[in-house]
Amino acid sequence: MAQKLVKLLIYGWEAMNFAALEQSSILFFNLKKSEDILSHWRRARIRASLIGKGLSKDDKAQILIVKHWLEAIDPLHRYGETLMLYYNIWLSSHSPEPFFYWLDVGDGKEVDVKEYPRTELHRNRVRYLGPKEREAYEVVIQGGKLVYKQNGAFVHTIEGTKWIYVLSTSRRFYVGQKERGSFQHSSFLAGAATVAAGRLVVSDGTLKAIWAYSGHYRPREENLMESIRFLDEQQVDLNDVKRCSIDDDVPPVNVTKAITEVDSASENILTSNSELPKNNNVGTKIFHQNVV
Repeated sequence: MAQKLVKLLIYGWEAMNFAALEQSSILFFNLKKSEDILSHWRRARIRASLIGKGLSKDDKAQILIVKHWLEAIDPLHRYGETLMLYYNIWLSSHSPEPFFYWLDVGDGKEVDVKEYPRTELHRNRVRYLGPKEREAYEVVIQGGKLVYKQNGAFVHTIEGTKWIYVLSTSRRFYVGQKERGSFQHSSFLAGAATVAAGRLVVSDGTLKAIWAYSGHYRPREENLMESIRFLDEQQVDLNDVKRCSIDDDVPPVNVTKAITEVDSASENILTSNSELPKNNNVGTKIFHQNVV
């Protein structure tokens, strides 16, 4: 099932990119006359597989919710929540220009959203870690304590700051300080699928609290339990660990019952036999419109 979703995501993005290539979206592709068209198809496959990467390894894996797909395929990785505001304006305009072309050099280059002005759009770029950079955030368990693998230092979350984690489909655990608009859950795996994502509090390597919370992945209770199971297998003492939010940054109401945008999009994709979904939600519009 996961492999089918990945293939259909790739198919959808390829279809979208073909239209974009014809219209020469210069910002996103930086086309050069000497380049072969096949190289652009390969790029399209890479961007599509980024979002679905890891799905085939674990049936419980989650991909980014739909509104953050834009963030993942944007070469600048501008914050998805802000991008979506501009995307909705572009969608309403019925512009023939691809979204990123419209946004940066086309008819929409002067558009400014009051709540999130263009200056903030360009300032808030989410950092996507490469394989080498990611190593600095990987955490292992030693003697029941959380330790950074690279330097052996205990994980210690600073009071008054927010710390986030993800569990990859390869069962690697990553921890770092959240910085809204620049370092998010999507940063660790460069937008790839996760088994679990959330917040945690750690004191000199000792886990004090852990809970499911991520605006990028919208984890459910079952994803939190995957984190708990992983930590338990690594001999972390969970007896006194709080498993709920301990500050005002609480998860969305009824998170375990909510049907997110990505759930709807995924369900439509998985139930389609030979063609892309055709309903009017955001996910399918991204498939059908010339986003890039």
